[in-house]
Amino acid sequence: MQSAARKAPLLSPLDIPYYSQWESPALAASILSGETALQDIADWPASGAASQAEFITWANHVCGMCCLKMALAATRNDVIPILTLTRRSLPYGAYVQEGESIRGLIYAPFVEFLKQELDIAAQVRVELTAADLATELAQHQFFIASVHPGIRQPEILPPRTGGHLVLVSASEQGIITFHNPSGDNTSTQSYVQLPVAQFERFFAGRGIALMPYGEMASEGIKKPARLG
Repeated sequence: MQSAARKAPLLSPLDIPYYSQWESPALAASILSGETALQDIADWPASGAASQAEFITWANHVCGMCCLKMALAATRNDVIPILTLTRRSLPYGAYVQEGESIRGLIYAPFVEFLKQELDIAAQVRVELTAADLATELAQHQFFIASVHPGIRQPEILPPRTGGHLVLVSASEQGIITFHNPSGDNTSTQSYVQLPVAQFERFFAGRGIALMPYGEMASEGIKKPARLG
């Protein structure tokens, strides 16, 4: 079985920076294990949070906004803090706060936020298979995919699908390449590769296709050549 550790050749003409939803990629494993608490993350100001308390409130809920941050950094060379993006999305309903509970990312309001605030075209996609991502990525630069967070340990069968978002940048020759905002080491964070069948076990069949190639021509971004 192929593991997530093998790195991909970059199939896109873009270099895609990696960012962690917790702001400190090196601490991700200890955050997940509980050894490091969110209040112990010294890099929290990089999130754009107005306070450490705001960072702690949101850090476990912003995988989707972290995906957007990476996509913007790659295509526009514009690094916008995750909580800055999150706050801008709230009037559109991309997240709903109910007391101490946060619901989201909610796809349709997020797509409207992208259009109105960032001039980014995007579409909600449902009832997909992992194999369908090749078609989506033939038309769009990125696909934000709903997967089980256990995808960082692909050898373990997840109890269900969905619950976390990753930024998929390529699906070529039966291999899906993605950045994982909650990856726990360098091999599970950026340019992670999984065979389509293995990705399927974690994939909820839904997500957001964004940045169509035709609408990005003015920014000098072209569809990558197919390998092989």
